[in-house]
Amino acid sequence: MAWRKHLLAVWLLAAVACSKEKPAPVSAAAPPAEHVSSPVGTNQAVLQKTFALKHSAEFQFEIPAHAVTPHLHGIFESFVGQVHGASDESANIDFLILNEEQHAEFAANRPSEAMFSVEASHNQAINFDLPAAMSQPVKYYLVFRNGDGNKSSKVVEANFRVDF
Repeated sequence: MAWRKHLLAVWLLAAVACSKEKPAPVSAAAPPAEHVSSPVGTNQAVLQKTFALKHSAEFQFEIPAHAVTPHLHGIFESFVGQVHGASDESANIDFLILNEEQHAEFAANRPSEAMFSVEASHNQAINFDLPAAMSQPVKYYLVFRNGDGNKSSKVVEANFRVDF
């Protein structure tokens, strides 16, 4: 009789195991946004560099598709002549964040708005929320500009990241 109880228990376990619900199939009519993963909770280095700045320097970066809340943050410090040289008003530079359209205008030397700008600074912390990227990646540009032109060469230390 005990073997019948064990047989019944095995049969019940098998029945329960076979009746587990399978996940619902993804409908072909579901919008494409429901089929992609978001980069939420990730980050990427945008710029970690020390560079000479005579006129201007541009650094392109890309926000991946479906990034809902990209946030750029970082710091830069500029020096006259060499790294850790004078870092005062004589080391001031301009900093811009441009989208692709604004960058095209900037590259053609046509007046244009910037998404974000800092003028005449030698040490600046940046925190800026970028627009959400929909179904396509979006390119942006960090631009450092020496307002002195040829008067004095500067060196910039920059460290920027984007959180998603």
